[in-house]
Order: sequence, then C-alpha cells, then structure tokens
Amino acid sequence: MAGGRRRKLHFSKIYSFKCGKASFKEDHSQIGGPGFSRVVHCNEPECFEAEIHNYTDNSVRSTKYTLATFLPKSLFEQFRRVANFYFLVSGVLAFTPLAPYSAVSAIAPLILVVGATMVKEGIEDWRRKRQDIEINNRKVKAHQQNGVFNYTEWKNLRVGDIVKVEKDEFFPADLLLLSSSYEDAVCYVETMNLDGETNLKLKQALEVTSGLHEDTDFRDFKAIVKCEDPNANLYSFVGSMDFEEQQYPLSPQQLLLRDSKLRNTDHIYGAVIFTGHDTKVIQNSTEPPSKRSKIERKMDKIIYLLFFILFVMAFVGSIFFGVYTKEDLHNGKMKRWYLRPDNSTIYFDPKRAPAAAVYHFLTAVMLYSYFIPISLYVSIEIVKVLQSIFINQDVHMYYEEADKPAHARTSNLNEELGQVDTILSDKTGTLTCNSMEFVKCSIAGTAYGRGVTEVERAIGRRKGSPLANGKGNGDDQFEQSADPKPSIKGFNFSDERIMNAHWVKEPRADVIQKFFRLLALCHTAIPEVDEETGKVSYEAESPDEAAFVIAAREIGFEFYKRTQTSISLHELDPVTGQKVERVYQLLNVLEFNSSRKRMSVIVRSEEGKLLLLCKGADSVMFERLSNSGLDFEENTVDHVHEYADAGLRTLILAYRELEEDEYRKFNEKFNEAKNLVSAERDSLIEEVMETVEKDLILLGATAVEDKLQNGVPDCIDKLAQAGIKIWVLTGDKMETAINIGFACSLLRQGMKQIIITLEAPDIQALEKAGGKTELRKITEGIALLRNSSGSSEAFALIIDGKSLAYALEDDVKDMFLQLALSCASVICCRSSPKQKALVTRLVKAGTGKTTLAIGDGANDVGMLQEADIGVGISGVEGMQAVMSSDIAIAQFRYLERLLLVHGHWCYRRISTMICYFFYKNIVFGFSLFLYETHTSFSAQPAYNDWFLSLFNVFFTSLPVIALGVFDQDVSARFCLKFPMLYQEGVQNMLFSWRRILGWMFNGFISAIIIFFLCTNALETQAFNNDGKVVGFEILGATMYTCIVWVVNLQMALAISYFTLIQHVFIWGSVAIWYLFLLAYGALSPTLSTTAYQVFIEALAPAPSFWLVTIFVMISALIPYFSFSAIQMRFFPMYHGMIQWIRHEGRTDDIEYCNMVRQRSLRPTTVGHTARLAAKSRRVQDGNHSR
Repeated sequence: MAGGRRRKLHFSKIYSFKCGKASFKEDHSQIGGPGFSRVVHCNEPECFEAEIHNYTDNSVRSTKYTLATFLPKSLFEQFRRVANFYFLVSGVLAFTPLAPYSAVSAIAPLILVVGATMVKEGIEDWRRKRQDIEINNRKVKAHQQNGVFNYTEWKNLRVGDIVKVEKDEFFPADLLLLSSSYEDAVCYVETMNLDGETNLKLKQALEVTSGLHEDTDFRDFKAIVKCEDPNANLYSFVGSMDFEEQQYPLSPQQLLLRDSKLRNTDHIYGAVIFTGHDTKVIQNSTEPPSKRSKIERKMDKIIYLLFFILFVMAFVGSIFFGVYTKEDLHNGKMKRWYLRPDNSTIYFDPKRAPAAAVYHFLTAVMLYSYFIPISLYVSIEIVKVLQSIFINQDVHMYYEEADKPAHARTSNLNEELGQVDTILSDKTGTLTCNSMEFVKCSIAGTAYGRGVTEVERAIGRRKGSPLANGKGNGDDQFEQSADPKPSIKGFNFSDERIMNAHWVKEPRADVIQKFFRLLALCHTAIPEVDEETGKVSYEAESPDEAAFVIAAREIGFEFYKRTQTSISLHELDPVTGQKVERVYQLLNVLEFNSSRKRMSVIVRSEEGKLLLLCKGADSVMFERLSNSGLDFEENTVDHVHEYADAGLRTLILAYRELEEDEYRKFNEKFNEAKNLVSAERDSLIEEVMETVEKDLILLGATAVEDKLQNGVPDCIDKLAQAGIKIWVLTGDKMETAINIGFACSLLRQGMKQIIITLEAPDIQALEKAGGKTELRKITEGIALLRNSSGSSEAFALIIDGKSLAYALEDDVKDMFLQLALSCASVICCRSSPKQKALVTRLVKAGTGKTTLAIGDGANDVGMLQEADIGVGISGVEGMQAVMSSDIAIAQFRYLERLLLVHGHWCYRRISTMICYFFYKNIVFGFSLFLYETHTSFSAQPAYNDWFLSLFNVFFTSLPVIALGVFDQDVSARFCLKFPMLYQEGVQNMLFSWRRILGWMFNGFISAIIIFFLCTNALETQAFNNDGKVVGFEILGATMYTCIVWVVNLQMALAISYFTLIQHVFIWGSVAIWYLFLLAYGALSPTLSTTAYQVFIEALAPAPSFWLVTIFVMISALIPYFSFSAIQMRFFPMYHGMIQWIRHEGRTDDIEYCNMVRQRSLRPTTVGHTARLAAKSRRVQDGNHSR
C-alpha cells in the first residue's frame, strides 16, 4: 500500500501543550510586510508565480573556494603574509639590474613554497567539497505527479515540493508538516544535530491537512504558504496557509528543520519551505573564529625583528658604500682602480655617490633576504598536518566502544595544546556520561538500593572509610565490587528486598506496587517490541524517563503497549505470583515543563478507579501533598537529601484518586483551554492543571545517577599535577555540582569553600542596593584569601548563575577574576550558554594565558569558540559541539594524553623548530653580510645564485621537518609520570625571548666563526699543489659547505630522540649538497657560472678544503655544545632532570622519582594525589601540635 501502515494514536487528545490550535497572534499581522514576504506554492514548484521568486536551490556549499576563485583568493591569502609579500617584491626587483642574483633563482623558491601551500589549501577544500557532494546527493522521496513519489537527490528539491520522509531519515530541507503515519498527524523529531538535546520533540500538522494519508492524496493537493523570510531563529516561525479558500495560522509546531531526524513515526509528508542556505540550520552556521597560536603570533614578531636587522644592515652597508664610492675618485686619482670609477655606471659613480648608495640599499635588501626563512611557513604547516595525523592515529585516544578516534579538526593549534593554563569544562556529558541509571529509591519511608555512587565513593575516601564496609541506605552492610558494569542499560539497582518479586513480602507492599505502577504509567515513552525475541525497548523523550520505565519493567511492571487511549502493562499479581495483563485507560497527559517541574497522567484502572499519577521536583511536590498523605514525609525528605548529597537526581512520586464529578469538570475546562485560539492558551491550561494536581498522597522518591565517565578523577588529578587550573561551568544546581566536584577531587575535605549565591531575599536586597551585596561577597572572599596567604590552605569558589550575572558586569568582573584565580578550583552553577562564553572570555583576556574549553552539547558552542582551544566530546548530545571544536575526543579522560603527551611534544617541537629556522638563516644571511663587508660593501654575493636559492628549500629543510614530527625530549610514559614537565609550555620556557635571542646569538657566533676561519685559513696560502690561491668561487663553496655541515650537525645536537628518518634526513641533506655540487658543476659554464667544475677540479683534490671543513665545523659547534653541557649538568630544566633519571637508570627508584615529582604538588592543587598530600600534612600538623 502506498501510504504504508497507519498508527492510530491520537496524541493530540491527551497532550496539553504540545498539541493544539495555533492562533493569529500579533506576529501574523506582519505577513506580507518586510521580513515576512515569502510565498510558497505547495505542490506547484514549476508554476510561473513560484519561478519568479527565484528561490535558492537545496544544494549547500561549505567550501572556501570555487574553481573560478581558487587562484585569486588563494594567492591573496598567501601574499597577506608579510614574508611572502617581501619575497614577491624581491622577486620582481630581481628582473632589474639592481639584482645581485638571477631572477629565476629568486622566483623559483617562492613559486615552490607558495605552490606547496596552495596545493595543501586545495586538498583541504576538496575534502570539504566531497562532504558537500555526499550531503547533496542524499535521496528522499518527492512527489513527481499523479500521486507518485520517487527518490530524488536533496540538491534537486525546490521550494514547494512535497516530500515523504520515512522513519530515522533526516529532513532534507525546512519542511511544513502536512500529515504523518499517526491519525492526528503528530510526529516525533530528534533535534540532536541542531541543539544537542537528545529528548524527542513532538510536532503536529494542521488538522485540515491531517487527512492526507496516502501518496495518491497529493495528486491534486494545492496550497499557498505565506511566511517569514529566511532567518536564523530555530524556535520561531510565523506564517499562514491558504487551503481550500480558507486561511490557517502556522507556528513552529508545524515546521520540521533540516538535519533533524524523524523518530518513532513511520513516515511524514511535508512541503519544502526553505531550501539550501535559506534553511535555519545553515543560517545558524557561522564561520568559526580564526584562531592563531601564541607561538605563531610571536613568530611574526621575530620575523619583524629580522626585517629590522635586515634593513639596519642594508642601511649601514649603503652608507659605507656611499662613502667608499665618493672617495674612489679624488683629484683625478682612482682609489679602487679596478672598478674604473672614472668611467662607471650610476651604481659605482663617485660623482653620484648618494644615488649609488640608494641603489645599493635596494640591492642589499634583496641580498639579505636570506635572513628571512622563506620555507618557514610551509614547513610548519607540513609539520602541523603530520602532527595532527599522529594525534588522530593515537590508539590510546581511541574509544573502542563507540568506534571514535581522536580527531584534530584543525592543525593550527597543535603547539597551543602544550601551553594550556586553564581548562573550562562542562559537567553533564563531559565529566559525566549523560546516561541515566536508576540506582536508589525511597518508598513508604524506607530506602532501597544497595549501589554506591561515584560521589559516595569520593565521600568515603574523604572520610577515610573503606568502601568494602560502607553502608547502603538500607539497614544491612554490603560489599561493593569495583565499579560493576550494569548488564541493563539505565538500570543499576540492586536490593534483594525488592528484586525477584520479593517486594510482595515487604511490610508496605501496597505502596511499592503503586510506586512502580506509577513509574510504568506516568510517561510519554513509546514501546517497541522485538517480534523475534519478545523483548521490549523504549523510545523516551529523555534518558531519565527511559530509566524509570526500565526500572518498573525490571521490578515486574512491564509497559509493553500504547494505543490512542490506553497503556498496557504486564504486572506481577501479589496474590498468585503470576504476571497478569492490565490495561489502563489513558485520559490525559499533563506535561512536564521547566516552570511546572512536574508531570502527571490521569488514567482509569480496570476496577474503574480514576487515578492522577504525578512525579516532579521536591520543590513543587511536597507543597501539593494532602494532610493525610504525609505519613512518611520526614523520612522521604531525609532520603532525598541523602540522594542529593550522593550526586543523584531525585523526583518525588505521589498520586490521588479522583471523583467522577471532579474529573468531568476538570476535563471540560481542560479541553476548553486546549482548544482556545488566543495568546493566553498556555497559561489557562496551567491554571486548569493546578486545580487537579493537589491533595496528593506521597509514595516515595526516585534517584537516578548521571555517572562520572571512566577515568575522570585520575585525569583531573594528572592535569592538576601539571599545574593546570580546572573550572567547571554547568547548568546544574549547586548541590549536584558540589557533589560531582567532590567525586572528581576538585573539592576535598578541609578545602575552604567561598560560596556566592543569591536566594530570593538576597536578590531583592541586591536590587535595592544596586548590586552592592554581590560586590561585598567578592570583597570578603578576596580578604579571606589575603589573610590566609602564606598558609597551605586551599580555597574553592562556588558561584551560581544569578550571582555570576552581576559578577560579570564591567565594574565587578576584574575583582571576580582576581578572586577566582586565587582559588584552587572554581565551579559556576546554573550557568547559561552565554555566561559560559563570557566567563571563558574573561579568563582568556584577564590572564593572557591559553584557555581550553571542553564540552559536548550545543549549549557549549559559545564557550568552545571563545576559548583559545575548543575540545568537543563526541558523546550523547549530538555533534554540534564537535563541529564547532578544534579537536574532538570521545572521552574526557583522553584530555590527559592529548595535553600532557601530544601537547608537550608539539609545543617543544614547534618551538625548537622555529628557533632552529631562525638560527640557520642567521648563520647563512650574516655570512653574506660579513662577506660584503669584506668586499667593501660591493653587493657581491658570497655564493652562487642557485646555492642561495636552494639553501632553505633542499639542503636544510628536511631535517627540521623531521624534528618537528618525530623528536621527543621525554617518552610518553615519562610525560604522564612527571606531569610537572607540562609547565615548560605553560611558562613558555622553550619559546621565551631569552631562548629565541640565545638561538639567534648562536647563529651570529657561528656565522662569524665560519667566515673568519674560512677566509683566514684559505686566503693567505696556496690552495693546491699548483700554488694557486683561492678565488671567491672557491671561498664561497667552502664557506657554504661548512654552513651546510654546521647547521645540520647543530640539528643533530638539538635532537633528543633519533629515528631512522632523522638520520636519513640529516646525513642525506649533507650528501645531497655534495651530489648537487657535482651535478650542477658538470653543467655548461653558462648555466653553472661560478660553480663550474669547482668541486671536481678545485675542492675535492685539495686537502686544505677537507681540513678547513672539519676544523670550522667543530669550532662553530663548540659554543652551543659547551652551553648545553653546562646547563644539563649544573642547571637542568625539568625535562633535563627526567632525562638524567632515564640516563642513570633510576626510573624504578620510587623514592627518587617521588622526590622529583614532589615539585608538581602544591597546597593549592586539586586532585586525589593532592588530597592525600593534604591529609598527610594534617596528620603531621596534628602530631607537631601534640
């Protein structure tokens, strides 16, 4: 049958808010005006009226370039870099007579470097293009004609097309819901890709189109939709539909957004309203902020410094050159006769010495261009891409359960991972699993559930009590196995008093029966029965609701069938002990929302009793209990507080029996309010529900756990030992956040808590005082910290969202930041997404240090984009956080390896690599300056043109890339064993100005040694057996050989961890130089110029060439080698100390290793290691006081 099977459930008759009539409110009066001009001809996309609007097609494009724009845009991107632009200008000037070298040799390296970067850009953009092609070529059923639906590609859809989307398919565009497989045209939608929420949303079509059941019904369907223009607001939609000469108002209830998914509904029919880049999800997708690492920004400053040095050298040289040129011809006497100053061009004309000096300046600027490393940018990009591949391929960050590896979505920030000072973390789904488990319950004043939560374990550790002898909430002692894995998802409950039908023997078995029956009936879940096994699974709007239904099923109240007006259970009969089928007539669902904080259902039992079953938050439920329903309220309240202290989420369960007359009156008012077409509809519905949700009889309370992810406490401990500050920003209430803080060891016993919270009276006082209350609390906190300065006390700051709103105001935020930075841990509760982003911005701007934000939901996107590094958890809450992140990991615990291992390695590699790049270019560039000084600043290059061009590209580039990819100062095991090593990056010890200038100074020293030793050793004596002295081509080739050896051996000295690839690259680069010298020298003199046969005929046969090379090579390396040896032996950095441990074979010496590790433990550190250290200090202090 074309339409498929019908699901005859009329949810609109039982839901209160979600299903109902829309109204022509104020917004609808704007239709047809500015911003509300869109007209859609449904089922007539090709009609003349539709085509004149020329709406965009449904294809999407996320690429940066097109075929036409790639070349101009990519070239513009390349020459925005000051170094590349400088080389471009030099290349253009190389075609003029000013050039000290040939134009081809100047342009070729630039083309190679820029070309390589453009190829990389092109490859990355092609990957994006392939993703676009995959999305655009997805298929969906679209109405062709005569009621026939055929598959068509998403990109071919047009505004007005009618599509049929089937279960578990994504919506291809923004659709207007026309009908569904349910009789009353409702459907369930999962919006995880849009807002990160896993709970299902209920949508409903207009009643007038709900009868379009079959494909053939659309043969003659025609309608005109007038609505708002494309915009980014996901939660609003204003429009109207003209159908059969009637106008009907449209609301967000009828709009199905692109990239959301159809769930629990066999199929829907919809009309395409917005396509492609007009859809709300694409309108919401903003360009990710451009992030550059601090090292890269500092690198730009170093390049500017080198430009300054370059221009100073060129300026000084041109002045001297002008003076020498002017003195060349004095009273008819020629000082430098070989230049023929009496008959020279303008470049050496003594009569025009100032002009000659200016021309010389331009020539010198080109000649000294080798001070600037042309291949630095492209080499760093290559290295970062390869580093990202290693991060992606790290098996230790692969989450096998979900088949999710780590994914570095950008390679720009690799080294930034090694400099993180503050981590700002979400809680739910990031520190916790966002997977609810039914753990405990309180029924009739008796606590059930033997399980121990992560928080209870942490509390046990705080109190020093062994877990094995811990007490449950029951009366008996129990033994807890180490983190047992529940066999049933959502159910981690264990209590022999209730399980296996033993509840019938309990004193209050009647209350237990009502309790679990309520859990089985009071929900909106939909059962799915496996026809082969008979097992029942559930699709619920939230993880909590699924956990409740599963718990009821496991205890013996299995919900297995839902129809339009009934819910069927398999219940355990307390008398016979057999499972019996009971059917409850479902009359009304009084839905949950954030203001009501409760949900109720009204059902009729088989005995004819009318029951109102209600579950909700304790803050709204206890006040609705009747005086006769308070039998065990005190015990239940105590248990609820215990559960909250254990980090559990609690709900109160209660019920009441309704009289027929009372229900009849309620139902009349309820239906009347539901069918109202006015703006007050929702508030009237709430008022009607208030009248019946009263005089309830208490049954008990449930407690579900959102478990900590595996390895979170250990990860936080290691990160804290590394000196990283950890802030938690959560939307949860303060009690839950504090308990999770204890479970993670972010809080500990003895840590003083500075709690800033505004209860209702405080808020009123604050409004009257104009914000002074908040300021006073922060000032008191700062004073408390100052008074305790010098002591070993640790402080924790805990602040709620309302207080945070005031703390982030301009006149208070600096004091708030000062207070927060002085505390060991900071927890911000009830934080909105915007507040999360603002706190991140405050920390980033206020400290000037690297911040990392980590989260898993759409509400974390602002925080991730605001931080220097955004890490997305690819968890339960959808992909929006991942898509907005710089790096994606599957579990919080992988942050430890990402930062302490890969972060440290990448930081060290990139820092050393950049320092080495500047070193080798200074050696090379300064030798050119020294030679020019030696030749009266004549702008004569010391080296052949192609020697100049290929130095950076071939003879010294591969070893530095190998260092950037493979070098390890310390192995991964030692990075994790000694977390304090990470502080080298946080304090920027390896890329400080002192270290950079040290490497640059080493370059100047090496250049001076190479130049003066070579010139003095070669110029004053015969070079070979024929008695010939060296010419500038032999001197230049010898100096060049020495430089190639020195800079490559310098690389060998700087490397801590040799691999075969590094050996091949270092010694291979030297070998390539000799091979090039042979091959290039063999070419005709017109091509090889000064290098013609220079190696075969001059250098190789002369023993002095080999002796000078060896002698100069050793001499130039002695300063660096001596400095490194002295530093390593007497003033080792932290990585040097760890290298000594490894070198001396003391890796298994526990006492010595602990002594080194103690440097990473401070009184203000959090984590369980610091907790134990604090405990031992308290014991020692207690012993001393005695």
